[in-house]
Amino acid sequence: MPLNGRELVNQYFAGFTYFRLMIAAGMRSYEEIGESTAVEKFKNVIRSAISTGISDIHITGGHSTVCRINGQIQLQNKIQWSPQEVDTLVKKLLSGKQIQKLRDRLSIDYSARVENVRLRINIFRTSRGLSIAVRLLPGRVPSIDQLNLHPSLHEISELNSGLVMICGATGTGKTTTIAAIIEEINQKRSSHIITLEDPVEYRFSSKKSFIQQREIDTDTPSFERGLLDALREDTDVIIIGELREPQSMRLCLNAAESGHLVITTLHATNAEEAVHRLCFSFPPQYQNEIRYQLASSLSWLISQRLQFYTPLGIRIPVLSIVRGTSSVKSLIRDNKLNQLEGTVQMSRSEGMFTEERYLNEYVKQRKNFFRPSKIFQASTDNAQEITYKSPITEPRKESNPVQPKMRSSDLAFVRSYPAEEGAGDGYISIEQPESMEDLMKQLDLSDYE
Repeated sequence: MPLNGRELVNQYFAGFTYFRLMIAAGMRSYEEIGESTAVEKFKNVIRSAISTGISDIHITGGHSTVCRINGQIQLQNKIQWSPQEVDTLVKKLLSGKQIQKLRDRLSIDYSARVENVRLRINIFRTSRGLSIAVRLLPGRVPSIDQLNLHPSLHEISELNSGLVMICGATGTGKTTTIAAIIEEINQKRSSHIITLEDPVEYRFSSKKSFIQQREIDTDTPSFERGLLDALREDTDVIIIGELREPQSMRLCLNAAESGHLVITTLHATNAEEAVHRLCFSFPPQYQNEIRYQLASSLSWLISQRLQFYTPLGIRIPVLSIVRGTSSVKSLIRDNKLNQLEGTVQMSRSEGMFTEERYLNEYVKQRKNFFRPSKIFQASTDNAQEITYKSPITEPRKESNPVQPKMRSSDLAFVRSYPAEEGAGDGYISIEQPESMEDLMKQLDLSDYE
């Protein structure tokens, strides 16, 4: 019995749908092969970095892999990445939510564990496409002594309240200094510590203290929300990864004034700049109040940078240290910040240092230094606490999602063309019709209507 036009169209469509599914299945298998290759290549780079003491890795399309060893940038010309390989790797490294964040912000900063090593990963868009900056973190938190810091910083772990600010440019070790202080508190006394980080870099296991770590955008939407929560969570010590917005600055000062120990970082190169930045983040009518809050709560204001120390061939932290003495607090209240440097120079007996005096009186007098290549060598993460995401806080999924309707653009037509004389077996073309009417015309079924 001859088929009518509509039945013939349906038969063609059913057959071609199967054909397309087979093609799609094959394409996915090739994608999976590419993904596994990119991931394995990335793991090999991490393994090599662990064995050679590399601290940072930079991956970008159409370029050699770049590494930092002992503070120096080096090109690894044998390891090249194409832009497509970088895209494939990013898809495997990120979750769907993180990819959406990357689309929205054109960058994302997060931490991950690869080959049992904790990594801080930043992915961002450049003229070469996506680039990946990876920092390898040691599995064990270094101590204050191992970081070659001044021994007076041990006193911070004994504070019960107040504000401790550690300032400096990006990559000067502020986060690691705070991690060393947290671990010292953890080992010495019983406290409830909540950290607000973006992202979480060092993982801590509770010892004498109870430590809970919250990551911005993952465990709390913002520093502000996390701070408001922390004030209601029976907290003794609050760690704020970075002060960025006026609201978080205000909440930070409120927390320090209300009897908490608050430790945070701020992008500033010296004490005067740090106070200026904090106060001038607010409208003029609030600045006097902010100065009074800062003066009443400030315990330590540390500026930190890394400097290559030629006698040893390593980079060491160079600090300026301002203590919250009555004279320093008075200068802040009276807005005489230009006198801070002079006060620090005259306050040697109170444990304050300018950078110059720190170099001359501490660095040059110290006999034994820990080598960063040993302390910061990537190692297996020792904080083997579970990472669990409660389904209660995950977005709800529809139980019966609506299936999209078939569009004409989902249709296609397979057409066979005979070979030209002496040109082989011919070829097959897959054409995309614009509508069902176009498909009918291609099948030449108008006579069956």
